[in-house]
Amino acid sequence: MATIKIKQVRSKIGCPKNQKATLAALGLKKLNAVVEHEDNPSIRGMIEAVKQLVVVVE
Repeated sequence: MATIKIKQVRSKIGCPKNQKATLAALGLKKLNAVVEHEDNPSIRGMIEAVKQLVVVVE
C-alpha cells in the first residue's frame, strides 16, 4: 500500500486538546518532525483535522 509523509510545520501551543491528541496519535512530537504512515482514510481524516498544523510531503 502507498505511504505518505506528514510534516508538522506549526506549533501545537494554543491548540485545542483534540488537535494536540491528533498530533500525538500521528506520532508528531516536535516542530518540523516528519512521520510516515500508510495512506488510508483514517490517516487522511486525522490530517484533515489538523490541516493548519501539518503538510503532506510528496
